[in-house]
Amino acid sequence: MAGRRRPVTGVTGVVVRLKLSLVRNGLRQSGGRRAVYVASAVVTLLFAVLQFVGLVALRGHAHAASLGVSLVAVLGLGWAVVPLFFPSGDETLDPTRLVMLPLRPRPLVRALLAASLLGVGPLFTALTLLGSAIAVAHGAVAYGTAVLGVVLGLLVCVALARAVAAANIRLLTSRKGRDLAVLSGLVIAIGAQVVNFGAQRLGTAGLGPLDPVARVLAWAPPASAIGAVDAASQGSYGVAAARLVVTAGALAALVALWARSLTRLMTAPDGSTLQAAEPSAEGRRSGRALGARRLLPDGRTGAVMERGLRYVWRDPKTKAAWVSSLAIGLIVPVFNAVQGTGSIYFACFAAGMLGIQMYNQFGQDTSAFWMIATTVSSTRDAYVELRARALALLVITLPYATLVTALTTALLGDWARLPEALGLSFALLGAMLATGAWTSARFPYSIPQEGYKNVAPGQAGLAWIAVFGGMVAAALLCTPVIALTIWLNVSAGGEAWTWTLLPTGAAYGTALTLLGLRLAAPHTATHLPEILTAVSKG
Repeated sequence: MAGRRRPVTGVTGVVVRLKLSLVRNGLRQSGGRRAVYVASAVVTLLFAVLQFVGLVALRGHAHAASLGVSLVAVLGLGWAVVPLFFPSGDETLDPTRLVMLPLRPRPLVRALLAASLLGVGPLFTALTLLGSAIAVAHGAVAYGTAVLGVVLGLLVCVALARAVAAANIRLLTSRKGRDLAVLSGLVIAIGAQVVNFGAQRLGTAGLGPLDPVARVLAWAPPASAIGAVDAASQGSYGVAAARLVVTAGALAALVALWARSLTRLMTAPDGSTLQAAEPSAEGRRSGRALGARRLLPDGRTGAVMERGLRYVWRDPKTKAAWVSSLAIGLIVPVFNAVQGTGSIYFACFAAGMLGIQMYNQFGQDTSAFWMIATTVSSTRDAYVELRARALALLVITLPYATLVTALTTALLGDWARLPEALGLSFALLGAMLATGAWTSARFPYSIPQEGYKNVAPGQAGLAWIAVFGGMVAAALLCTPVIALTIWLNVSAGGEAWTWTLLPTGAAYGTALTLLGLRLAAPHTATHLPEILTAVSKG
């Protein structure tokens, strides 16, 4: 029996040493990686220590329990979400690497759970839980509950991340799963704005508004661990015991789910390698593609539009750029309007962010641009190519800019200014499309397909000239519409005519777009080899 148990108990030590080896070998790859890791670790630990000190300083405050419970609940949510967007951040999150080893799920769960407690993230979580527990603990029973609660809360957070990663590892390691990481920018941006908005509200109203939320979260793991400490401090020992049971039950359920996922991963075949279902799935995708294709124009215009929209949906770099632009274009005007500091003109930010996607149109083609170049034999061909790319952008940008403008107007309650805001947005969008087409022809640069860089080495200057120069030029091109808007708002009786800014801005934006396409087409048609060379360096 002893001989049988020795390998089982030794699995934990082996996996822990494996985790340390992975971290150590990763840091040996480059000095830059070591510097980033050390800097991020120092900043995180510094923030954790300051947060710990702040929580301890709140000891005795009337709303300390509400803050601690809410903070731990948000922390648990982060542990659940992070594996979905950063599955490659920890190699040990992928249990499929251990499929070929003779390991059983239960010993492997214990080993991976122990390995998960190593790192900056678990230390940050432990300090947050400890600070929250100290802030609300009063009395010997409460301190005893705090010791058990901190341990259970930490294990729940770690097990939650592991269970989520194991249940979704097939998806996360696929192409679609890697594309899911693109959404991390959107989640982080929205989350940061939500936290900022909440902090401003709490700064003006105090911590009192957290009380009703905290009473509910005190029963939700891992926040229930801090809720148990608070209940024990108040003498409600039955409630404290119940909340500890809820936390322990959640831990048991997560470990069981984790073990079940590990069993399935180690015994079931990978569905991505099974070819039986592919023909029907491919047929369904082809059917949907053909149905959507009927909505596009015929000829070269429709083909180029379809290609551009496919880039948005499939190409990781293009998708990342679009997601970031869509997110920022919505967040800036809407969150400023919600906070009461916004303006109807902030809605133009959406048109500006989306218009940037017109810049460097040929760079996203990379070396495959040669196939497009062989189909361009005249200025007319180049004009149709650029026009179709602009139309593909308008399919998304036009309704989205309209939606953001209308939403901002609704939040501000200033419906009288909606026509002029839309007119300015359309004029700015047209100017961005015009300058984007012009700079795409004259300042093309390559977008590397591997890594996180969006500009090939040696072409950063081209990118700065194209993007920032084009944005300044677009703003200057909108000067007539901006001047007309100011004049109508300051002149006597001019507000009655502000509705004319909508058709004026739309017509002006359309004229600018057509002019920009006309000016860019000749240069594109006569400099195809130079464009191909520039976009093939990535």
